[in-house]
Amino acid sequence: MAYPTSVNSQVTDSVTQVNTKVLGDAPASSMGNLMVATSQALSNAAHNATTAQQQSSITWQAATVQGVSNLYSIDTASTGKATSQIFA
Repeated sequence: MAYPTSVNSQVTDSVTQVNTKVLGDAPASSMGNLMVATSQALSNAAHNATTAQQQSSITWQAATVQGVSNLYSIDTASTGKATSQIFA
């Protein structure tokens, strides 16, 4: 059988104050966590957009180089074909 024991009022006041502080700080802490998560997501989105722009720029440059190379090779191929017909 448990006997009731008296608890010092200073202990109960301390526990009550700590609980009140934790409950009071919870909204501010959760908003801080939300802001950090949001800023990280936006930073990742900006970084991904920059990377995608760089990669597409490299792809466009490679396509342009290939196109110019094809244009030059057509001229060379036709010249070679005409020359071989002249000397044949």
